[in-house]
Amino acid sequence: MSGSPRNPERVLRELEWTVIRRLDGLLHGDYRTLFRGFGLDLADLREYQYHDDVRHIDWNVTARLATPYVRQYHEDRDATAWFLLDLSPSLDFGSREIRKAQLSFDFVAVLARVLTRHGNRVGAAFYGETMDAVIPAGGGRRHVLHILQRMLDRPPPTRARGTDLREFLDAGARLIPRRSLVFVVSDFISVRGYADALARLAQRHEVIAVRVHDPLESMLPDLGLLTIQDAETGEQVFVDTHDRAFRKRFEQAAQRREAALRRAFVDAGVDALELSTDADLADAILRFAGMRKLRNRMTAGAVLPRAGGLRTEGPPAGQPRSQGPATRGPRDEIPVA
Repeated sequence: MSGSPRNPERVLRELEWTVIRRLDGLLHGDYRTLFRGFGLDLADLREYQYHDDVRHIDWNVTARLATPYVRQYHEDRDATAWFLLDLSPSLDFGSREIRKAQLSFDFVAVLARVLTRHGNRVGAAFYGETMDAVIPAGGGRRHVLHILQRMLDRPPPTRARGTDLREFLDAGARLIPRRSLVFVVSDFISVRGYADALARLAQRHEVIAVRVHDPLESMLPDLGLLTIQDAETGEQVFVDTHDRAFRKRFEQAAQRREAALRRAFVDAGVDALELSTDADLADAILRFAGMRKLRNRMTAGAVLPRAGGLRTEGPPAGQPRSQGPATRGPRDEIPVA
């Protein structure tokens, strides 16, 4: 985002009036249930229930009693959130008015300010070709502005190479000392092999994968002859977008990438928030918040409405109230806003 004319103070002030106020009003303090899992102090043990997070199983107690038990924790009053920010050259793309890098900037501004307004601390780590900058966790509006200014002041990369998120995620796991809320903000255009690193990060932290994308990355319009260049390696290819068969192959390749990306999130056990350059930022966050809150209510066995006005409690009909842990927990289905 080097050379960007955006002013962090002006942008943050605009977002506070247009997006952050709206989020504050609609979430109405529910961000604690939305971003759960900060607590470190053990509060109690209880028998495993359907939809419980398998990462909270106490295996020692489970072995002694021959029944799965999970740990419950006291929640911290104040939480620490980290933004692991992929700022590689592929983010500097947008088919419309907003580039992916600008959308990433706005997301960080909104979430960091929402969190710090409630007394929490936020930190950030930047990735270009490696993790090349770290801003320790701090609180307050000035700290948020400092993070935003550092995002804008980043120099261009010195050499062309593809993004390797595995290195970045492993470095992030070593960087963050205690359990935190971690936003991995990236377009996830990377060499393969980062799913295991994402899973290792999620074993200790509450991880949300924030995937930034542009519609043109999934479907090419008929624009005739074009030269397409890889933003990171500089490789160029001459294509004929008038060729319907070529556009179909491009779309199929994009669908395969989407499927592989979602499998990676499932395997890592993380939730995914989708941000598109052609969609409203606040709407995307609120949809994600709604799905997280709904799942949290299901995890707690809350009474939920069903079709036809019927109401049920706990797991769906036909499933036992309590059962042993599965190979993966409640995150087998990822809410993608």
